[in-house]
Amino acid sequence: MKKLKVKDLAESYKVSVEEVIAELTRQGITVKAASSQIPEDMIELVEAYFDDLYHGEDAPMVKNDDRPRNKNKSRGKEEFERSGKNNNGKPGKNKDKAETSAVGGAVSDGVARLSAPFIVKNVAEAIGKKPNEVISELMKLGELLSINQPISENTLRKLLKNFALELEIVKNEPSKAAVEAENDYEMPVPVDDPEKWPERPPVVTFMGHVDHGKTSLQDRVRNTHVVEGESGRITQHIGASTVVFNGKPITFIDTPGHAAFTSMRARGANVTDIVVLVVAADDGFMPQTVEAMNHALAAKVPLIVAINKIDLPDANPDKIYLHMQQNNLTCEDWGGTVGVVKVSAKTGAGIDDLLERILLEAEMLDLKAQPKRPAVGTVIEAQVENGLGPTASILVQNGTLSVGDIVLAGEEFGRVKTLINDRGERIKSAGPSTPVKLVGLSGVPEAADKLVVCSNEKAARQEAEKRRAASRALHLANQTISSAEDLFSKLNEQEHKSLRLIIKSDVRGSGEAIEESLKQLPSEKIGVEVVMNGVGAITENDITLAAASDAIVVGFHVRVNPGVNDLAEKSKVEIRLYSIIYELLEDITDALTGRLEPEKREKELGKAKILQIFELNKGPKVCGCLVEDGLVKVGSKARVYRNKQLIYNGEVASLRRFQDDVKEVRAGLECGIRLDNFVDFIEGDVIDLYEIELKKATL
Repeated sequence: MKKLKVKDLAESYKVSVEEVIAELTRQGITVKAASSQIPEDMIELVEAYFDDLYHGEDAPMVKNDDRPRNKNKSRGKEEFERSGKNNNGKPGKNKDKAETSAVGGAVSDGVARLSAPFIVKNVAEAIGKKPNEVISELMKLGELLSINQPISENTLRKLLKNFALELEIVKNEPSKAAVEAENDYEMPVPVDDPEKWPERPPVVTFMGHVDHGKTSLQDRVRNTHVVEGESGRITQHIGASTVVFNGKPITFIDTPGHAAFTSMRARGANVTDIVVLVVAADDGFMPQTVEAMNHALAAKVPLIVAINKIDLPDANPDKIYLHMQQNNLTCEDWGGTVGVVKVSAKTGAGIDDLLERILLEAEMLDLKAQPKRPAVGTVIEAQVENGLGPTASILVQNGTLSVGDIVLAGEEFGRVKTLINDRGERIKSAGPSTPVKLVGLSGVPEAADKLVVCSNEKAARQEAEKRRAASRALHLANQTISSAEDLFSKLNEQEHKSLRLIIKSDVRGSGEAIEESLKQLPSEKIGVEVVMNGVGAITENDITLAAASDAIVVGFHVRVNPGVNDLAEKSKVEIRLYSIIYELLEDITDALTGRLEPEKREKELGKAKILQIFELNKGPKVCGCLVEDGLVKVGSKARVYRNKQLIYNGEVASLRRFQDDVKEVRAGLECGIRLDNFVDFIEGDVIDLYEIELKKATL
């Protein structure tokens, strides 16, 4: 950022420091000495003002030049004359023509045609005025704005009225040339006959209510244990994998069933070819089942109903048929078109029938893609990972994505450094319907962003910067206060109590889901305001922002960086860490509605000290510990302290004694402890083990 001192200003315009200080003071800028700095957001305005003051038609001096200025036209005057304006902003030689500025504004017949956002500097250029003139008029209207701040529509109308102008808002409609050049950053696509394209694997999404067995069904197919790695045994991220059945590959996307993940399920439905609606045979249709079904129907995606848990004694498939009929889904057995397959994730019954039905649906859809074109895909999930930086889970929908490709995803770009498949293997390329983890982007894209391969890095960077600028401009336009009345209204709104939060999560989708859930919490007395929703560990910047905005920092599946707790304590900022979304939502709900919180009584289990860190060939690191007091159990809550500062709050994922997995280890014994989603421990860290007993609060 440019810096400007009083003495520099005095030297540039060959005037005394005292004169500069006096002039700045008259203009409302407080400076005391030659070494005082001009506020950064006022530098451009101050320079424009002093140019006008000392370099105008009647000024005797020129910056860095001793010649009389009145013998030469100023650069500013020449620029105004070239645009059909003289130095006073009055029509010049081209007064019969519409004067058009470089910022998309035009003035003719007393009408200023401008497009949002209305930045002070841009408005001044568009109407042929100097920024300090515009700012002075704004001050008369009671608006204190700097040269780069936006003007609200109502204020702009009043401002223009003072200049005898009316406002006409025009939309930024791109020219024909701009439309043709809009996708210049993308690689050219070969023109060929889609009928000749090869088949591609179907993309299948499992949807349904929480705990109805979506992930367990996929585990049965993949012979993996994804569900065991999720906190509280609940799927909280979108995942993707590929299996081969009867020689044909099938891509699966697993979406969480919890109500908080509505947007994630909607996203899954929009990238999928076939939806498998999983319904528990003992439960039937539940609220999220109907919601998931509606997402699939809205996306016009064929449905297969999988009746899971048929091995249970109280399984009742006929109840599912009835529920389907009540929700306008008619199964084939009842004369409809929706396929129903009875399965059991536990015993494996009906799994082959389900896969055969998926391939049958795919055959009828006649799915094809062109692998020889540049890749196009969708961001399923994005996060920041230790050692890898920003990563994005991508579903390639058409073409082939290769290592070395220049890609653009939303507002982020980069060169593909690494591609990792669903089995954790590094691969060189990924074809249609292939899910991969991509490493190499400049930042974390938004989930559901479109990914394209670009012609070169410069084009990708320029497009990314253009999108960021457009996003910032939209944000500025939405933040403006339309009038003095609106200002008082906004001040009154601020008196309305709100709980401000800064959310930091491990992946983008979780943060979105948490924010969406918090917005839906009902309360007339208090509301939720999300100041920032980011990805990655909790940093000092988060604490600074929280202190400035009087917010609480909520961490979901993330750690606290070293030194952050000290800053939070000094800044009086509260940090809350969670590993299960239910706990987070319950805590915030209780705070919002004013209900009495349940009495949470922590039952201390024990304490362990980390003696040694073990690196394993497969899986995350394990800490070798001595249980100093009490006992440690699998599933018990765990807090990790470093120098008496809390850095992690989660639970014990597994325990080992020598080569055996055990359920608990008592005081005096050594063991290996693996914590859920935490591997940054060091020797000397202390782990406090506890359980939470909930007792309903009473008056």
